[in-house]
Amino acid sequence: MVKIINRSNILTEKINPKSEMIDAMSTEEIIRLINEEDGTVHLTVRKAIPEITKAVDFVVAAFKNGGHLRYFGAGTSGRLGVLDASEIPPTFSASPEMVQGMIAGGWKALRKAVEGAEDYPENGKEDCKAINLQPNDVVMGIATGGTTPYVHGALKYAKSIGCKTVFFTCTPKEGLGVEEDVDVFIEVLVGPELITGSTRMKAGTATKMVLNMITTTAMIKMGKVYGNYMIDHQAINSKLVDRGTRIIATLTGLSYDNAYQALLAADKHVKDAVVMVKKNVSLEKARELINEHDGFIRFAFEESDKPV
Repeated sequence: MVKIINRSNILTEKINPKSEMIDAMSTEEIIRLINEEDGTVHLTVRKAIPEITKAVDFVVAAFKNGGHLRYFGAGTSGRLGVLDASEIPPTFSASPEMVQGMIAGGWKALRKAVEGAEDYPENGKEDCKAINLQPNDVVMGIATGGTTPYVHGALKYAKSIGCKTVFFTCTPKEGLGVEEDVDVFIEVLVGPELITGSTRMKAGTATKMVLNMITTTAMIKMGKVYGNYMIDHQAINSKLVDRGTRIIATLTGLSYDNAYQALLAADKHVKDAVVMVKKNVSLEKARELINEHDGFIRFAFEESDKPV
């Protein structure tokens, strides 16, 4: 039997006075109120930038050391972790192993709630073992209410084997029992939800923003972006072929048609194509040069080879 805990002191469980009569409001009034509350989220995320920065530095160090980023969450938190992880391979041509999201209850919980799956810390520990978690990985627990046993179990196990650990929550860390056990505590206090306890709303929005910040910045620091172009992607559909062709044309001065031919010559890898054209080298040599410069292609344009 799972022990029931009174969570009325948790910030995300408290009542928002702005919405106490929300059921009597007009459709437009409800929408305006939701929009007003959503507009406060970025300000609370901004306050956590120093901690988000630390998390990114850990993730980049892990990637460079052959490690991975692993998200652990339940419900909305788990789904957002899986979503962010699933978008990394097509956006940055990264291995699906690089970032993975684990959700309490497994893959079926993505579409339908699995009752009670989040209530046992041992489930988090077992999922860590199931993916063969290694000491050079980073584990980020996502629990907007802060108390999810599944997440606590994963973080505790990860810490015990030497992983760097990050905890994301939308409630104050005092009393959660993890602040001394993680390397980075990201606290984004969005306040009570308009629908009491419905953390798919502001807390979910904050979660999406922070996860985007972490993985996007990490990918930039891994050389996956040049300027503000998604330079490191393979053109696997017509939209990406067009985008890749336009990127090559813009960066090299080739015509659209010639840029398309350069893309084909590079097996549809945009980064490789740009270096082939800029340095006038073969595909094999372009890949050698990219590897020599740790994935950054700024060397093809400037004297300096990569950002600090």
